[in-house]
Amino acid sequence: MNKYDDVITRAMKEALLLAREAAEVGEVPVGAVVLDSGGNIIGRGANLRERDADPLAHAEVLAMKDAASVRKSWNLSDCTLVVTLEPCPMCAGAILQTRLRRVIFGAWDAKLGACGSVWDILRDPHVGSHPEVIGSLCEEECAQVLRDFFVCQR
Repeated sequence: MNKYDDVITRAMKEALLLAREAAEVGEVPVGAVVLDSGGNIIGRGANLRERDADPLAHAEVLAMKDAASVRKSWNLSDCTLVVTLEPCPMCAGAILQTRLRRVIFGAWDAKLGACGSVWDILRDPHVGSHPEVIGSLCEEECAQVLRDFFVCQR
């Protein structure tokens, strides 16, 4: 494992922690972090749609907003988003708008995934920027957090 792999794995562990915190308060357990070019976490987010009654409060969007606030710029072109679940179409659009360099996710989303499973918005030839997309990092652990949550909801 190289230094970059270690940084990304630690980032996913932080995203998983955020996902578990979301589950504890009744939110769908998705967590996300944004890393700067040095591998430092500059944005964090967990789903808060229920708490905030906000349909846009997805973990990815909140992490990107947090990073943009830290940066004092919407442009995150040298940053990486690490998220526990494959981003949906709305989040994929936000990723394109922030010009993120890379997206790394854990579990695939067979219902609303927009980074290669159902749709592939980030690699659509009609859009300007094309971030690198890497799926399946800590996939089983990320998927298990979601399974555990939905078993308890039923």
